[in-house]
Amino acid sequence: MLNPNILTFVTCYLPGYKSGGPVRTIANMVDHLGDEFDFWIVTRDRDALDIEPYPNVEIDSWNTVGKARVFYGSPRTTRLPGVSGLLRKTPHDVLYLNSFFSFEFTALPLLSRRLGLAPKKPCIIAPRGQFSTGALDLKAWKKRPYLGLTWALGLYQNLIWQASSEYEAADIQQTLGKTAKNISIAPNLPPLMSSLEQKVEHSVAGSRNPLKVVFLSRITHKKNLDFALQVLANVKIPVDFNIYGSIFDENYWQQCQRMIQDLPENIKVSYHGLLPHERVEEVLVQHALFFFPTRGENFGHVIYEALAAGLPVLISDQTPWRGLQEKGVGWDIPLSAPEQFAGIIETVFHMSDEELVKIKRKAIYYASNFIHESGVLDKNREMFYRAVKQNPMT
Repeated sequence: MLNPNILTFVTCYLPGYKSGGPVRTIANMVDHLGDEFDFWIVTRDRDALDIEPYPNVEIDSWNTVGKARVFYGSPRTTRLPGVSGLLRKTPHDVLYLNSFFSFEFTALPLLSRRLGLAPKKPCIIAPRGQFSTGALDLKAWKKRPYLGLTWALGLYQNLIWQASSEYEAADIQQTLGKTAKNISIAPNLPPLMSSLEQKVEHSVAGSRNPLKVVFLSRITHKKNLDFALQVLANVKIPVDFNIYGSIFDENYWQQCQRMIQDLPENIKVSYHGLLPHERVEEVLVQHALFFFPTRGENFGHVIYEALAAGLPVLISDQTPWRGLQEKGVGWDIPLSAPEQFAGIIETVFHMSDEELVKIKRKAIYYASNFIHESGVLDKNREMFYRAVKQNPMT
């Protein structure tokens, strides 16, 4: 029996890494399910923020990347005629779109179908957290008209909507109402785990005084680095705060830099720029705490990666990762309580080595069991098989 073909559109893909979560979402899915489904991935020929294409791929052609076939489209190919041609010429059982507010990689494929320029196969669209209140409020002046226009064009009829959690399903329903009558909850797949024993053996020495705290994400309002800096301004213990990530909003980064200059002497902040994905674990394990007060995540790959590296995580309550304190692996705190964030940072500083090692072991164990206990792999598999069987017109 032939594997179902999943034609996937995503703004950036490997070897790109600057856009964060969406790249890892699809790469992890291919790693886990690439033996059961044939993934054909259409993406840009360059990474986020780059003006030059990747040097070692064939542009406007299909490349083999791991278990997937990847088409790196040039700017001229990612217009309506090129997108329509790809949809017609690439046999597929399911069309899989990975954004809501991407014009080239979501609106154009849907418009092609609407105009009869491409076959109307079953279609799954994953908004990737873009309908959370925090996300919608950012650049709302731009997003609300886009949402209204594309809805008026009838682009979102008879689609399957992927939510990574019940929280995101509620956000989708709240934003789209009856338009999103078919929602499938299938959490994002985490990466395959590497050696558990090696991580457990990592020493906590050197991460305690000063307390080494890490922030790893894109530098944007949504990721809330400014809030993290506000919290640190009220922390009394010595902290080395290390920031990794690409600067997507230069004005916002300048605002953060001004805040950094005003921090007390006990808080040392260092910005290290982009972190290639292959070095994420190496960097994370050098810290005692992962601090990520995001305004909203539909999954939060970096949260999983921090747990898998043995870091307790201090995050907002705007992600699917909830009840962390009860599990003994971290804290999820409302953004309305900045003093609680500060108190937890000081608590971690005053933990004994034995207490911190215990938390690190629990974090690794929790991450290693996540796939099996959550049923996340089965939910993703079932989502695709249900889509294959669906009549796209119903």
